[in-house]
Amino acid sequence: MQGNLPPEAQEKLEQLQDLQETAQQVATQKNQTESTLNDSQNALETLEDVDEDTMMYREAGELLIETDRETAEEELSEKVDSLEVRLETLKKQEERVQTQFEELQEELQQMLGGAGGGPAGPAGGPSPGPGGA
Repeated sequence: MQGNLPPEAQEKLEQLQDLQETAQQVATQKNQTESTLNDSQNALETLEDVDEDTMMYREAGELLIETDRETAEEELSEKVDSLEVRLETLKKQEERVQTQFEELQEELQQMLGGAGGGPAGPAGGPSPGPGGA
């Protein structure tokens, strides 16, 4: 099918495929960020129930480092704030990609003969043609 497309339509189709890949990547990042945010929020809530003098540790690569409750709470709060900002950014990016995808899809449909309800294009109608070679 792609071999029969005019060059402009072929280019739009490739752009659509690129946008679809981008959308999948953004969705994956968003899901990972949501999961990490939920884990961090849960840890912060759990920390509220921990006594002030309870010994705590935080991960530093492969190591566990002793820390106090106040420091742990500050670090978790900063992490939650950062993840919330990242999540909002990803949501906006997801919306932009979706809008671009829909606009490009509409342009391609119009280019290919108005499958979206517009008039048929100058280079043929909705069917690929009778007969063939």
